[in-house]
Amino acid sequence: MIRPQATNTDDWVLLSLAPVPADRVRGWFEGIDGLTIRLPDERSADGVRTAIADAEILVSDWSSALRVDAADVEVAHRLSFVMSPSVGLDSLDLDALTSAGVVVANTAGLNAPSVAEWCLAAAFAVARSLIWVDRQVRDGGWPQFEVPERGSTELAGLRVGVLGFGAVGSRVARLFGAIGCDVAYWTRRRRASDEEAGATWLPLDELVERSDILIDNLALSPETRGLLDASRLALLPRGAIVIDAGRAGIVDHVALLAAVEMGGLRGAAIDVFEEEPLPLDSPLRRSDRILLSSHAASATPQALARMFARVNDNIRRALAGEPVENVVNGLDPVIRRRTAR
Repeated sequence: MIRPQATNTDDWVLLSLAPVPADRVRGWFEGIDGLTIRLPDERSADGVRTAIADAEILVSDWSSALRVDAADVEVAHRLSFVMSPSVGLDSLDLDALTSAGVVVANTAGLNAPSVAEWCLAAAFAVARSLIWVDRQVRDGGWPQFEVPERGSTELAGLRVGVLGFGAVGSRVARLFGAIGCDVAYWTRRRRASDEEAGATWLPLDELVERSDILIDNLALSPETRGLLDASRLALLPRGAIVIDAGRAGIVDHVALLAAVEMGGLRGAAIDVFEEEPLPLDSPLRRSDRILLSSHAASATPQALARMFARVNDNIRRALAGEPVENVVNGLDPVIRRRTAR
């Protein structure tokens, strides 16, 4: 476990599970006094269980490789605050943390411009077979007239369905609306008309049935897991495109691949997977109509700067006794130190 040579006994102990080297973690919090930064001895469940026992603040792992479950929370007697550097919280047992009185915050909304632009770019790439054409040209081909036969299409005028209408989904709606698409959306809570960005709310199945492009921007929850299964994907119009930029587990990728290979769908773009990195033997790799991305929709310098500025600011706030921002589990945003049992 990484420890400084000299430690003030009043320092807050911050445990980072982020998948980056120790020097980078220290750089995130450079200039914040009263903070002792630690990493697990090993990146494993056992490493987390051992290291979390003394932690007061936790920076979670956005890759979800290291998880915090109820058993970890049980031994984390001093833990007061968990800061997720990402939007997703599926690596955390939120119920256990909330029951223990641990405040959890994330960086929701700060990656919205990057993810929304990725969704638009991915739709263009699939609709115009850009990746396929690039490979053909690199291999010596010149598929100038094969592209229309393959099914290339303009996006303007297509019906776009957006699943999820938070910071990302609403921005997706604006971008596709700006290029002339007919945009509708579904979320469990219909937005006020002034928040709808020109889009129309529709019931879920009705939205799927009319979507030439269906874009998943949903968060993963028990209610959304498996939401786009084989039966719901079968409702899509023939030749539709699916863009998966939410969280893994919402879209059934096996069913999605089958629909593409059988010709029901024009293609798809996927940025999130149940297992990351994507295994070498994944059947998704065999389709040249599916654009595969490395969970990188939000990986721009601008988005990362905004997200880590929020992480830094919330740690400063926690140490200063000021309310932290973006609390997701309804607890008091003022972080209070706990006494170990």
